[in-house]
Amino acid sequence: MRARLANVNQSRYPGPVGTRREQILDTAAELFAERGFHGVSVVELGAACGISGPALYKHFPSKDAVLAEMLVDISEELLSVGRERSSGAADAVAALRALVCWHVDFALRHKPLIVVQDRDWANLPDTARERVRTLQRRYVAIWADRLREVHPDLTARTARAMAHATFGLINSTPHSAMLAEPEMRALLTAMAERSLALPPDG
Repeated sequence: MRARLANVNQSRYPGPVGTRREQILDTAAELFAERGFHGVSVVELGAACGISGPALYKHFPSKDAVLAEMLVDISEELLSVGRERSSGAADAVAALRALVCWHVDFALRHKPLIVVQDRDWANLPDTARERVRTLQRRYVAIWADRLREVHPDLTARTARAMAHATFGLINSTPHSAMLAEPEMRALLTAMAERSLALPPDG
């Protein structure tokens, strides 16, 4: 999450930069990550955005809807960019390197979203939860398909397990990002590529 409470101009949500809706989503991610979904009231969320609680309902019908849009959006972004990176690569190894680079970049920039996804998954409305599951399965499939091209002996199930394990490593950033960002990026990238048993670069 780039915008946080103070810098809405770097919002990751689509549409005109700096809109109130973007501000609400960015601010909510920060607050939910800090206090948990149930630890933040509509009044507190509105106050953090500089509006009244009831005014929030002009943009979202409920706090549940804020969480739903937040987590569906990140899943859609991961899948969309993942497809682009994979399809634009010269071969399967290059595709996996590009996917690692993308996921590491996302994880370093959006730590609060990772926390919210992990901790508040159960609070998603049923429809949003199913949408997120579908998007995530498709994202995993991109990685798994490319892995099986690089390692033909892998079963589909093992390839998916490798992808999930790699996500776990990369998504550790809320806890593991103790180095300067360039160093952390290089460390996570190297570790992720090793976990996927990719051949040495170059």
